[in-house]
Amino acid sequence: MTSASRGAPRKTATAPLPDLRQRILDTSEQLLEESGVTALSMREVARRAGVTHQAPYHHFADRESILAELVARGFEQLTRRLARANDRAAATGKRTALIDSGLAYTGFALEHPGVFRIMFRPEVCDPTRFPSAMAASECARAELDRLVRLMHEGEPSDARASTYWAQVHGLAGLLIDGPLGLKLPSLRERRAHLRASLACFADAMLGLSARGAPPSAPGASPSAPALLPAPAAR
Repeated sequence: MTSASRGAPRKTATAPLPDLRQRILDTSEQLLEESGVTALSMREVARRAGVTHQAPYHHFADRESILAELVARGFEQLTRRLARANDRAAATGKRTALIDSGLAYTGFALEHPGVFRIMFRPEVCDPTRFPSAMAASECARAELDRLVRLMHEGEPSDARASTYWAQVHGLAGLLIDGPLGLKLPSLRERRAHLRASLACFADAMLGLSARGAPPSAPGASPSAPALLPAPAAR
């Protein structure tokens, strides 16, 4: 080593900053969790992200475009979690797979409550304007349908899928915005309660399945809706 190299300042590796688009999305999600959807504006996102007021417009046309991207990203993350639970079903068995799928769904809600609250609100993210969000929603619904087939030997049933969805979605809502969240303030308590509740649900559903599926309602559509509903006609 030469004397010149010994005297030169040492270069230290630094982690690259996230790109502006990602920073805007992460800042927006944090704002949703802290203050709700009404607090999100292009100006406030820019202020919190430490960029000029015009910077977000280089990546998003307006506030609704940011929300739609967060919804699509949320459904993509949820789909991956559900898919992992479904992929393990053959090894874990039906009961464990059903519990794991429920924990995947509710776990996402607990970790991303701000995004979870807007993912199922078409007045926040109009699926006719943002088809990518609808497509991501349909992928999540496909994993829910796959769970039903795994639990019931391939039998399609919109009624079962809706029952599973109502159970896990209801539990998530009660924990992030309802009385269960007040009763169970710590994440550890919430996860323990979720596991116990989902175990009871799995025992009930798998026990009932042995006696046959409930009859479909007269005139029921054979195709299930996406998790993000279409907006009502104006």
